[in-house]
Amino acid sequence: MRISHARDPASPYSLFGIDVAVIVMPSETSLAESNPLILDSLPDLSPSDGGCPRRARLQIDLMLLAIEALYLGGAEEMLAVSKELELAGIIKNRVALWLLRNTNPLRRYTQRRPLTALEAKALVAIACNLARKLTATIRQLLLDSQQLRSRNLPFNQHLPLAEYLERFRAHFRSRMNPKRSVVAAYDSDEKLDELALNLLSKLLFCTGTAGMQRFWVSLFDGEVE
Repeated sequence: MRISHARDPASPYSLFGIDVAVIVMPSETSLAESNPLILDSLPDLSPSDGGCPRRARLQIDLMLLAIEALYLGGAEEMLAVSKELELAGIIKNRVALWLLRNTNPLRRYTQRRPLTALEAKALVAIACNLARKLTATIRQLLLDSQQLRSRNLPFNQHLPLAEYLERFRAHFRSRMNPKRSVVAAYDSDEKLDELALNLLSKLLFCTGTAGMQRFWVSLFDGEVE
């Protein structure tokens, strides 16, 4: 905020020849340019060009894909959390969110634009916030999957788990490019189920103390010297 003083007695900001302080509020542009406070806790680990490496873009999108399989209307929940965390200046609407997630190189409609560090931090903050809200659900699904394995029972014996796995498989197959070798490797329900459960474990990892910071750092393992 900037305070200026009028010096001209004829000025509309001068009252009976006495200077009156004029308060100039910051513009909307300057407010939007300031980074949201929640992102200050994430260190700058991106390469010098400012873009996030391939592995980070892929992992962030897959985590959000798992959240969508847990939430009905997952994209709307992400946008709602974006507003709660004051990230709307980075992720303005559903189209912007879609474009950022399509920087994942495995997507059908991959965006060739880079994912900036600030954009990646915003997506990580959203993913971790939603994961915390789903902590009980995630923990229960993982526990149930372990119990089913120990009894040699199929996952479809447990309705909530079966629904999560079915939605994840549908999301993955509809959004990822089957021509990519990584995508083609998930050529069975069993392999996609393993991926979906692995992502649940990672989401649970995000819910602990400093989970957001630990997840962010893990995205750059091997990328930062």
